[in-house]
Amino acid sequence: MRFRKLHPWRVSYHEAVRLQDRLRECLVLKGFKGLPRTIAGADVAYSKQTNQVYAGIVVFDFRSMEPLDKSFAVAKASFPYVPGLLSFREAPILLRAFSRLKSEPDVLLFDGQGIAHPRGFGLASHMGLLLDKPSVGCAKDVLVGEYGPVGSEAGSYSYLFYKGKRVGAAVRTRKLVKPVFVSQGHKISLSSSIKIVFSSCRGYRLPEPLRWAHNLVSQLRSSFEEKSKIKAGHYEGRSPEAIPATHNEITSLRSQ
Repeated sequence: MRFRKLHPWRVSYHEAVRLQDRLRECLVLKGFKGLPRTIAGADVAYSKQTNQVYAGIVVFDFRSMEPLDKSFAVAKASFPYVPGLLSFREAPILLRAFSRLKSEPDVLLFDGQGIAHPRGFGLASHMGLLLDKPSVGCAKDVLVGEYGPVGSEAGSYSYLFYKGKRVGAAVRTRKLVKPVFVSQGHKISLSSSIKIVFSSCRGYRLPEPLRWAHNLVSQLRSSFEEKSKIKAGHYEGRSPEAIPATHNEITSLRSQ
């Protein structure tokens, strides 16, 4: 996949905040309707030992929810860990992983926020704008805003409001299990975002694309750190024992 170069990545805290405020005005919060043919889940893990970050992407056929493609990348973070500015830490490595995909998914699903963010410009919004694709944020925890009671049944949801504006929804994806927090990233409506997230679930709290992406980066981190394969800069090789490469190999993640 190709991406747009909208700004430099080596910026200060105040420059990053100004970029978020400027780029927020470019977001399109409508457009995608129905269900996609393919969907990608993207996640990032941080090293427990160094400044290394691990990005993983898994692409699925939406109807069958079978894996079609995957990619990963490993590099040192160039931006500090600052809540509200995580996309400046995670987006560069995610873009590297997206550039290695052989396929181009219709919708992108991120473990993070879309517009449910202090400045309305979380990771899913930033990445959607860079990749010019419909994108959805699906976070494990609420970052900003308030929501009402969510029904106990799977499929129940309650809208999330921040400063008087509807910015997302708390969505129950599994009965009696804590909801996930869904928000638009770019080029999609909230109703479509909720429908896509819930339709991507297969009995777990997280949608399958994100669950598999999470498993992929967790395996990456374990493999690189346990086998001492962390190198300065970035690692272009692969660890066959840990990184699923084919359909048969990648299906082993399903049970994790």
